[in-house]
Amino acid sequence: MMARLLLCCIAWAFGTTVHAQAFPTGPVKIVVSSPPGGGTDIIARLIAEKLRERWNQPVIIENRGGAAGNIGAEAVFHSPPDGYTLLLTAAQGPLVVNDMLYKMTFDPGKFVPVSLAASTPAILVVHPSVSASNVTELIALAKAHPGKLNYASQGAGNSAHLMAEFFNERAGIETVHVPYKGTAPALAGLISGDVQFLFGELATSGPHVAAGKLRVLGVGSASQSPLVPGVPAIAETLPGFLAITWWGMVAPPGTPPALATKISQDVAAALKQPDVAKKFADLSIEPIGGSPAELTAFIAKEREQWGKVIRRAGIQVN
Repeated sequence: MMARLLLCCIAWAFGTTVHAQAFPTGPVKIVVSSPPGGGTDIIARLIAEKLRERWNQPVIIENRGGAAGNIGAEAVFHSPPDGYTLLLTAAQGPLVVNDMLYKMTFDPGKFVPVSLAASTPAILVVHPSVSASNVTELIALAKAHPGKLNYASQGAGNSAHLMAEFFNERAGIETVHVPYKGTAPALAGLISGDVQFLFGELATSGPHVAAGKLRVLGVGSASQSPLVPGVPAIAETLPGFLAITWWGMVAPPGTPPALATKISQDVAAALKQPDVAKKFADLSIEPIGGSPAELTAFIAKEREQWGKVIRRAGIQVN
């Protein structure tokens, strides 16, 4: 009996490996959990273009935004585990924090990790009227006027909201959350001076910094980032502070590990192409192309960090 079971296991493993090597033999769909035109959509289309060339098969992008990324994620969750339907998402939402904030109809922990595709550090930007030229001075200002500084986010439970609460916690300050309905309105509120600071992305906030409409005080990477030359890391003032936006690719539950690894390797190869690297650099995004194991570890670390922030700040989404 044991010998027969062992043979069955060997046959199954061999079969999944052969299937992975032959993959794909038809069109592959990448579901993007946000509307067309945003950063996640652009990243997905750059990857899809190179996978199309590598696989000699159509790679289709399907945008399924809404519910903080949950709509697209749920669609992939219930898809066949054959590698032909994948999810690319800005991952703090559906893969890390949404099940702590929303009533979920699926378990994001059961997705099969494929690739940590890319990341970009958040930047702490302030309105020019704020009398602080660095993170230390901003903290001092907030301590001198508790509850008087306002910060913007794209909505309750959004990454900018969590990052600002993490900043408040580490700095020991009290500031007021002002949620907006999206990135553009949040930036407009900051530029007009209705709020005083925001944790933004380089691609969207950077141009306003260059135009003198905003000032950047710090970057959310663990150390100074080449994407923001000369700007100190917030962690230099608040050790352990880390605030980055990242994008991950996952497959439906039950997808064979050999297949996930094969797709991951092909995504990594796509991201190493010089023209892709150049386009990512233009977006102030770093391509990564990590392995399934690396994405698994990264998700676990992110869940621990942001779970603590959500619980300590009492963040709820109505």
